[in-house]
Amino acid sequence: MSKQLLFIQYRPFGAIMNGGDQGTKKNLDMLCRVLGKENVTVFYLHEKQGKSTIYEYIKAFFYIPFGYFMGLTPAKVKKIVKQAEEYDYVFIDRSLFGVVAKALKRAGYKGRIIISFQNIEVLYMEAKMPKHLPFRNVLILCADKNDRWSCDNSDIAIVLNERDRAELMQRYNRDAEITIPVVLEDRLNGAQTDNKSMTQKRPLCLLMGAYFLANTEGIVWFMKNVYPHVDIEVKIVGKGMGKLKEEQPELLAGIEVLSDVPDLAPYFVEADIMILPIFAGSGMKVKTCESLMYGKNILATDEALEGYAIEQGVSAWRCNNAEEFIAAIQEFVQHPRPRFNQAGRQCFLDNYSTQAVEKKFKELLS
Repeated sequence: MSKQLLFIQYRPFGAIMNGGDQGTKKNLDMLCRVLGKENVTVFYLHEKQGKSTIYEYIKAFFYIPFGYFMGLTPAKVKKIVKQAEEYDYVFIDRSLFGVVAKALKRAGYKGRIIISFQNIEVLYMEAKMPKHLPFRNVLILCADKNDRWSCDNSDIAIVLNERDRAELMQRYNRDAEITIPVVLEDRLNGAQTDNKSMTQKRPLCLLMGAYFLANTEGIVWFMKNVYPHVDIEVKIVGKGMGKLKEEQPELLAGIEVLSDVPDLAPYFVEADIMILPIFAGSGMKVKTCESLMYGKNILATDEALEGYAIEQGVSAWRCNNAEEFIAAIQEFVQHPRPRFNQAGRQCFLDNYSTQAVEKKFKELLS
């Protein structure tokens, strides 16, 4: 009889997916590929997309001090524990739901509990949440509890990179069983591969990412400290980024800002350079993987490149301050390069495509 797996997912995928959603989809797709789609059942903590009601917000906030995050409740956890009795594996897609692993262990669940650490969530929350946010410390403490419960109650812990592995050991004295990096289904088609076009004398630089603190801080920093010193065209694309335009009307005057576009591919393809000025966070940045997949020239901070096996000055350029970004951009202006970066593309195929990591998922479930 085939092994059965219960996959715990926050909510169904929407038309526009952020980095976390893409990480979830990677896990689900790979598990279905290895076990067979008919042997994987998805349990959604929330059955629908969209904003919660005021009542749901109040109820969710009441449970946060007890470790129930993102609308999770004791009733939902109890339902998961009951349903899990029929499955050989429970795959919890985020360590924010460590309370589920804790409940499964207490109930004597006989199968294997697998948890994917998409980030070290306490660090991600610290980077994501503005310091003036009310109850910020309560939310961070809840994330910390769930990370710990995930470590204490899982049979297999998956991390994205060696930095996160070391962080788990330092914080929670838990070594991860396996490291599986960010992985994407290859979305580049032949028509999008142009090996002849060169970067423009006035390069089109793309800043991409959803509207949250680590992304917006990086973009604002770049526009203040780098943009005034280089002759480039800038385009900003990302879920909710219209809010940034509203908050920074003078800084972003004349800059094209696009929110909630249904397909990012055309923006990747047309860009001469991807600019990734991320200075805080955890895990791996999905936009970096996407940039490699589309064969883009990448100028990025150490944080944006964390976990990626890039070759400096070939598949990507590390830039950690204004001077380094300016110098790298000027190099492109003075010495145009192919718009399609074959070395970056090959880096993706060798390390971050689904074919590259399928073996690791087979080992995980052996």
